[in-house]
Parts: sequence; structure tokens; C-alpha cells
Amino acid sequence: EVQLVESGGGSVPAGGSLRLSCTASTKSYSMAWFRQVPGKEREVVGTIDGDGDVDYLDSVKGRFSVSKDNAKNILYLQMNGLKPEDTAMYHCAADWGPIRTGDLEREAFCSLDGWGRGTLVIVSS
Repeated sequence: EVQLVESGGGSVPAGGSLRLSCTASTKSYSMAWFRQVPGKEREVVGTIDGDGDVDYLDSVKGRFSVSKDNAKNILYLQMNGLKPEDTAMYHCAADWGPIRTGDLEREAFCSLDGWGRGTLVIVSS
């Protein structure tokens, strides 16, 4: 099971930027960022697969960017133009299969190879 540790969260005003990092203990085929707000479904906002192909949730397209340093096993999430509705705990995840953007239902979540404890992002209006 892969171990994942996120960092880089914080509190910013609307329109601000943050860069999240996730260090993985080993390589995986797919990696992703998902976020969770208490009482709401987990939501995958960006993914990157072993071929370097990326995909984004519609609500973050043009604002968020996923990248990966394969040599260091570090996943990044660059977030620009942050909005109050982006406030959430952000987690990274890894799996040997594809990870799809959108709602991450419990069964799919539990089948992931691993996920981190998260880093908190707060966007004030």
C-alpha cells in the first residue's frame, strides 16, 4: 500500500493561489487530488495517469493544474483563482487503475491503493 503525505494548504482570500504537494512512498499508475467538505460526497478534482494525461472537474478547469515529478514521486496541485466554494480538505490518492474525476463514491474510495490524511484549504470571500 502506498503512503501519501500532503502539504501546502492554508488560508487565502478569494482570487488567491496555493500549491499543494503530495509525496508518495512508491510509484503508482494513477494519482489524483480529491476534496471533501463535511456532509458532502468526496469529489475528485484532478487526475494524472501513467501516460501523463490529465483531467479536471469542470468547476476547476482553467484554474487548477495537476503535475507530477516522477523522479521524486511528488504530485502537485496548482490552484489559481480560488473561490470560497473551493474550501475543503484536499487529499491525494493513488491507484494502479484509472481514477476518474467527479464524485468519489464510497466503494471506489475504499478500493484505492492509498490516500493521504489531507491538507486544509480555506478561501475567504
